[in-house]
Amino acid sequence: MSSVLEIEEKSVEEAIKVACETLKLPREMLEIEIISKGSSGIFGIVGAKKAKIRVRPKAPSYEMAAEKAKEILSNILDYVNLPTIVEAEARKDHVYLNIVSNGSGLLIGKQGQTLSALQYLVSRMLSKEMGQNIPVVVDTENYRARREKSLRELAMQLGKKAKKTRKPVATAPMSAQDRRIVHLTLKDDPMLKTRSKGEGNMRRVVIYPVKASGSKSREKGNSSR
Repeated sequence: MSSVLEIEEKSVEEAIKVACETLKLPREMLEIEIISKGSSGIFGIVGAKKAKIRVRPKAPSYEMAAEKAKEILSNILDYVNLPTIVEAEARKDHVYLNIVSNGSGLLIGKQGQTLSALQYLVSRMLSKEMGQNIPVVVDTENYRARREKSLRELAMQLGKKAKKTRKPVATAPMSAQDRRIVHLTLKDDPMLKTRSKGEGNMRRVVIYPVKASGSKSREKGNSSR
């Protein structure tokens, strides 16, 4: 959000209140420049001038976003009948949240579906609170790294099979995040190309062996949709 507003009201405080309501942001997240403090004039009528401010949203720091995201996730987990602790870390390009719990398996869900749902909820709620899209990763028991490692290994195995059999090989249905890892793992292999196929929850990655160099049918690059 980069909008700049100029607001006139009877007082600076009233102008700030209007700015907060208009931008749907708390005062501490606004940059406020007072152009005119206004004056009450004679008897509060003659010569009265309104206060005028210029206001814009502050660019939220990732440290601030991390604390807010931690609060949001903690509130969501209050509804789960499990003892949990949320750890928050502001990283270079995203907020990382780690859930410490003795019931992490339930929080992960099948192929990380529950964890992904939590991540989606926190991301949406944080964006609304901060007035800006800030990437959020929700993790527990280092699941994200373990999942990525297993997907990369799977991609390499299926790639080898496609090259050996000279036939396309497909993965099981995957989330967009998992498909992206498969595409990226194989994108630099000149003997393979990848493409996502299917609809909705049935979307998967198909790995194709590329014909010998010189063939006009060879496609450059891989699809990572």
